[in-house]
Amino acid sequence: MTSDTSAPAAEHGAAAGEHGGGHGGTKAIIAALVANVGIAISKFIAFLVTGASSMLAEAIHSVADSGNQVLLLIGGKRAARAATPQHPFGYGRDRYIYAFIVSIVLFSVGGLFAIYEGVHKLQHPEELTSPGWAIGVLVVAIGLESFSLRTAVKETAAIKSPGDSYWQFIRHARSPELPVVLLEDIGALAGLVLALLGVGVAALTGNGIYDGMGTVAIGVLLVVIAVVLAAETKSLLLGESATPEDQRKIVAALVGGTPPLSVIHMRTLHLGPEEVLVAAKIAIDHDDTAASVAGAIDAAEERIRAAVPIARVIYLEPDLRRPAAPADSGASATPEI
Repeated sequence: MTSDTSAPAAEHGAAAGEHGGGHGGTKAIIAALVANVGIAISKFIAFLVTGASSMLAEAIHSVADSGNQVLLLIGGKRAARAATPQHPFGYGRDRYIYAFIVSIVLFSVGGLFAIYEGVHKLQHPEELTSPGWAIGVLVVAIGLESFSLRTAVKETAAIKSPGDSYWQFIRHARSPELPVVLLEDIGALAGLVLALLGVGVAALTGNGIYDGMGTVAIGVLLVVIAVVLAAETKSLLLGESATPEDQRKIVAALVGGTPPLSVIHMRTLHLGPEEVLVAAKIAIDHDDTAASVAGAIDAAEERIRAAVPIARVIYLEPDLRRPAAPADSGASATPEI
């Protein structure tokens, strides 16, 4: 007997949209998008006036970031689509796919272009004209990016575990948007500081090679961030289990009934950032009736959903209790999860 508690297609998609499309740091994404569009325009103007390659690299960086925020918003919207017979578990992973595309865009358009431009500037250094424009734009951009980062940090603090650092949040988060925005904003601020150093030293010394060095440093920084993002998002695309905390809650919900269920093994999988599939084999007694087993499973499903609301698809398979394995067989008393 297997209990299939997946919701009907329309209801399933609506639930995913309710918790997936409007969640995941939308406020932080919009704040970053507004900041990056304004910054990109000002950087292009400063580049045209000064000819500083670091300003061009930063302008392209801001354009790439703006496109990335649009991609994240599109991913959230597409993830909210209702499930279909062809995609019975919905489209929650669309958010992972678009986040992975963001890492590729940041790597290619942002990082590699900046490195190329910086190397070109190192080979053919030119003295900057009107560096005050570039410095002024960079100072304003630092202020705007700081506002964007503050918004992302505030959104993250509201949902991350109290004991986790921000790096741990980036590594363990099942929602991709906030980690992406956090890393982008941190990279943008660091890039602006590098650009300010490059332009400032080039202006003081009259040697454009420092501008090129700053540009290469910006490119390397963006490539590193893009690689981190790609690695984390790839893990989500492959399919990650529920967090250890949620797994403990699910097991506790299964064994916490009356009579308690015995969990033989359990598997969990994130179908999307706010949607988890739970599959578990539970032990029953030989003389249990079908009615009693069905009732126990129904009660267990209710306990699981109360403990972990994002556990939307639950499959519980009953099996007969087996004799306890000998102590030296390597069997574990705890369920395999």
